[in-house]
Amino acid sequence: MDMEKNEIEALLLELAQPAYRAGQVYSWLNRGVEPKHMTNLPLSLRTELEKHPFGGCRIYDKFVSKADGTVKYLFELHDGNLVEGVLMHYRYGNTLCISTQVGCRMGCAFCASTLEGCIRNLSSGEMLSFIAAVERDNPSPAPGERFITNIVLMGSGEPLDNYENVMAFLRRCVSPDALKISPRNISLSTCGLVPKIYSLADEALHVTLSVSLHAATDEKRSELMPVNRAYPLEQLIKAAKYYADKTKRRVVFEYALIEGKNSSIEDAKQLAALLRGLLCHVNLIPLNPVKERNLLGISKKNAEVFAKWLNDLHISATVRREMGADIDGACGQLRRRVLNELRNEN
Repeated sequence: MDMEKNEIEALLLELAQPAYRAGQVYSWLNRGVEPKHMTNLPLSLRTELEKHPFGGCRIYDKFVSKADGTVKYLFELHDGNLVEGVLMHYRYGNTLCISTQVGCRMGCAFCASTLEGCIRNLSSGEMLSFIAAVERDNPSPAPGERFITNIVLMGSGEPLDNYENVMAFLRRCVSPDALKISPRNISLSTCGLVPKIYSLADEALHVTLSVSLHAATDEKRSELMPVNRAYPLEQLIKAAKYYADKTKRRVVFEYALIEGKNSSIEDAKQLAALLRGLLCHVNLIPLNPVKERNLLGISKKNAEVFAKWLNDLHISATVRREMGADIDGACGQLRRRVLNELRNEN
């Protein structure tokens, strides 16, 4: 699943196969199909390919929200690790939120993903296999059309902390030979690894950059997000402006509204001052509570008030639609619950 097309070509050359077979194998792999099911290949070639570890994932379990139809998937990897993904339905299509690491090492105060640290990075093929697994679970009604139309890298893990694998995955997403998904339909969320934001801008993939901001002063942000001690707000905003200028795409700032922490009118004024002059949008999130963190979100009504404060200050802002709250929708919650259940059984 991790192999690029040139690597497949080299492997098939060793097996004395004609060049066109590489395109066939690559097409199957981008759909997450194992060699034994690659029906347009000779049986002898399928047998040879089956000798190589396949990688990828299987659906371990899934939970469907009764409120809005959001689906929380738990994927099992070849080594037994579990990671999450979330399928969300919108008017414009179906969005799959995927993880980029097993766990996370960023230590954000409001997130369940980071409670047990980062176990390992996910490979490009594993990330690709999440899409393939969900599309097999939800066959498109029209032949040749994709069921998954949008991808967000906002699950467990920090995408820019797994930079090379994430870039390989994104190249396969946008490639005409692979998934053929427009970069405009892909969002990548980062807690603010500043050097990698510059690298991402220079890669020219031009996906939507989402920055987890959550506070407008260094003091408050460092309390919530340890990464801010390495890359404080002045550096982060400068990098975000570079990305917006380079790509001509607005940067989305994710801002989880936390009771008593960052949701006052003074916080709104500080946030507006920080972002003024930057091509951006603020995505306000009523926090999904994580019991281990003792942090509470504000009400939807108060979130709308905060959005109005920002818009009155000429900063584009909306409140994100809350989805999947009844199925452990926030990053890391489902994986942590299942792991705890498995430990108790043993």
